[in-house]
Amino acid sequence: MNQKFKKLVVFLSTLIVLFPLLIAGCATTPPKDISNLCEIFYEKDDWYDAAADARDKWGVPIHVPMAMMYQESSFRHDALPPRDYVFFGLIPWGRVSSAYGYSQAKTPTWADYMRETDNSGADRDDFEDAIDFMGWFIYKSQKVNGISKWDAYAQYLNYHEGWGGYKRRSYDRKPWLKKVASKVKARSLRYATQLKTCEEDLQKGWFMKLFS
Repeated sequence: MNQKFKKLVVFLSTLIVLFPLLIAGCATTPPKDISNLCEIFYEKDDWYDAAADARDKWGVPIHVPMAMMYQESSFRHDALPPRDYVFFGLIPWGRVSSAYGYSQAKTPTWADYMRETDNSGADRDDFEDAIDFMGWFIYKSQKVNGISKWDAYAQYLNYHEGWGGYKRRSYDRKPWLKKVASKVKARSLRYATQLKTCEEDLQKGWFMKLFS
C-alpha cells in the first residue's frame, strides 16, 4: 500500500508540472475549423469572451476583426510575414516587416496601442491582446478616416495601408489588395450570419451550459 501511495504521489506531482504546459500547447494551436465562427468559439471558448469584451469596449462588431484576423494570420499566434531576400533573391535577409502574431501588428503600431491604452504588458501572441488591438485600430479608423466599424472592406484597407496610406488612396495602385479586402468583407458577412446562430449559446458560458 505504501509503495502504491508513493507511485500515486509521483504521478500527481508529474501531472501538476506538465498540466500548465499541456494547457499552453492547446491554447496556442489554431482552431480546427477556421471557416466557421461558431466552431472557432466553441473550440476556443475564452476567445468569444475576449472578442465580446473588445466589442463592448470599442463598439466593434465581432465578425469584422475576426475576418481580418483570419486574413492576417489564420489564427496562428506566432505568425510571421514572409522572409526578405537579397542578392537576386538567393539569400534570406530578415522579414519584409515587423508584423507578428494573431493580428500581424507591426512593432511601431503595437507600441502606439500599448501607450494609448495603458496596456504595457500586451503581447502580440496573446489572443485577448490581439483582438483588443484590432478593436482599437478599427475604432481609430472610424475616428481618423470616418470609416464605419461595420465596413470590413474599407477597414481592412486602413489596416493594411495605415491611416495615412488610406487617405492617400495608396490601395488604388494595388488591385490585388482590393481583391483581398473584398474577400475579407465576404468572410465577415459569413461570420456574422454564423454568429447569429450560436451567440445566444456562447453567451451562457460554460457554467450555465452544464445545467442547460
